[in-house]
Amino acid sequence: MTAERWYRRSGDEGDVCVSTRVRFARNISKYPFPGRMSDDATRRLISETATALSKSEIGAHFRLVDMEQCSSLERAALVERHIISPDLAEGGSPRAVLISDDESMSVMINEEDHLRLQVLAPGLDVKKTLERARQLDEVFDRELGYAFDEKLGYLTKCPTNLGTGMRVSVMLHLPALEEAREIGGVISAAGGAGLTARGIYGEGSAAEGSLYQFSNRITLGYTEEEVCDRLEQVARQIIEREHTLRRRSLESDREGVEDRVWRAVGTLKYARRMDTSEALRLLGEVRVGASLGILPTDCGRLNELLWAVRASNLSLSAGKELSPSERDRRRAELLRGIEEGSFKI
Repeated sequence: MTAERWYRRSGDEGDVCVSTRVRFARNISKYPFPGRMSDDATRRLISETATALSKSEIGAHFRLVDMEQCSSLERAALVERHIISPDLAEGGSPRAVLISDDESMSVMINEEDHLRLQVLAPGLDVKKTLERARQLDEVFDRELGYAFDEKLGYLTKCPTNLGTGMRVSVMLHLPALEEAREIGGVISAAGGAGLTARGIYGEGSAAEGSLYQFSNRITLGYTEEEVCDRLEQVARQIIEREHTLRRRSLESDREGVEDRVWRAVGTLKYARRMDTSEALRLLGEVRVGASLGILPTDCGRLNELLWAVRASNLSLSAGKELSPSERDRRRAELLRGIEEGSFKI
């Protein structure tokens, strides 16, 4: 039986917080950094990493995916679902990823560092996500041995990852802050707290569909708990402000808000062509409608659609590379499954 994907669930503050992610950058002490390794050494690393995980209790719930055996479409679909990074997808040397059955955990092998361990969770769930990431981390430290320095912490290829080697982030849906033109101030304030804001796919990506990733900027000089506590505190402040603005908008113009939500539902139900940008915008309106009690929609189903409407995942589900116009038609067909605010996929 196939495990339920993590993004089909809605967690704490799920109407605003789509997901929480914890990522560790790690290197194995007996190997040189990636880029200085031979292909044979890299393949040994892949094999040893898979073997190490297989010795743990959770190892049975992972599969190994060799990037060299994947099509460009399969790799792009993994990027769209946040399972791997663009760097891993596009790299030229041997590389692989271990993926858990529910896709909430992945171990990228031979990306910028030997290992990039990632754990994802729906909603705002920083502490439990960190705990799960640590459990995964301990497996490889015990079996393979990390490169570690008492003063510098975990040794990484990029100096910005020294120390904990950890990036913790939350993805937030912030249309009300955008509409009130407060998003710039929020991003600036987050920067003052040691966080950085990026688009839906991290550094260099756009904030499509009013989706923003907030993550820690500094990894050296702070404990993992301190970094996580700071991020969660700022995230809850942003979420509270977004909720306040949504409620204020409903109180001042209920009919106008309801009209926008139901217009979005109508378009999703009847459109015959739709590009990604429009789909994300309309799904955002439905999410706001669910948040304000206008629609009975499950935000977990909305989360799933954030990835399902993407170009490569649409093509992958069709079993072939689709043209842009074919994708627009297939995307609209997928989204026509909406019925009275409930998605049937």
